[in-house]
Amino acid sequence: MKQKVLVVGAGGQLGREMLLAGDHRFECAALTRQELDIGDAVAVVYALSAHRPQVVINAAAYTKVDMAEIDADAAFRANAEGPGNLARACLAQKIRLIHVSTDFVFDGESSHPYQPSAPTAPLNEYGRGKLAGEQAVLSVAPGALVMRTGWVYSRFGGNFVKSMLRLMAERDELSIVADQVGTPTWARGLAAALWAATARPALSGIYHWSDEGQCSWYEFAVAIYEEASNLGLLEHPVTIRPIKSSEYPTPARRPAYSVLDKTASWRELELSGVPWRSQLAAMLADMKASLNE
Repeated sequence: MKQKVLVVGAGGQLGREMLLAGDHRFECAALTRQELDIGDAVAVVYALSAHRPQVVINAAAYTKVDMAEIDADAAFRANAEGPGNLARACLAQKIRLIHVSTDFVFDGESSHPYQPSAPTAPLNEYGRGKLAGEQAVLSVAPGALVMRTGWVYSRFGGNFVKSMLRLMAERDELSIVADQVGTPTWARGLAAALWAATARPALSGIYHWSDEGQCSWYEFAVAIYEEASNLGLLEHPVTIRPIKSSEYPTPARRPAYSVLDKTASWRELELSGVPWRSQLAAMLADMKASLNE
């Protein structure tokens, strides 16, 4: 009999890619934010009892980084209290928990990719809430797995790639921050990594996943423009100008460098990292195909 996996947060960009990627080795059930608010501890216990999964994958999160500075209570409820509720319910019902976290648990002061064991020091409310969520999960359910990622995008939901495509269609010139460096991550590749982790029940602790390589937001925007233009998704020239973070102040401070070391994940999951630009091209081709359906 196949193990049953329950994907929580199934309406978001990662959740939807989890369902598309699937895995024939598992029976998959899904709950959206509207169907399960993980901040409600009683609802979590009820949902897990009703679905009786062997594994829960938590793709639910409050991901609006700047809004989290203003609405810190809601962000903390989703990103810290919610994972804690899941961990306690999973422990009580003997369910394995896989939880997705973020590169924003780091302060960006490093000059080399962050190991999973590197000291954490989040700069904003979003990062602090996500770090508290990690700690809640691992303190309650030591056998759980936490997968950190960053700069996630998909043809679903709201993300940097879709925002850039919209702005590039509307404007002739954009100014993009060039002194913040990370690694773009197509949610479908992250989904494949999470399914691979699901198939390894002994795997626990903290792991990292993103696509391979690194770039600034400016370099990412230039790549989006070039790849989208090649596919005919953009029709007029756009000038993209690099600027400093100080020229574009935001409510939330962001790390200047948040590249993750994925060595352990590649080894344990038996997966190879795919260059971020190749993944971007594949996602845009997927988006174009979906528009023609």
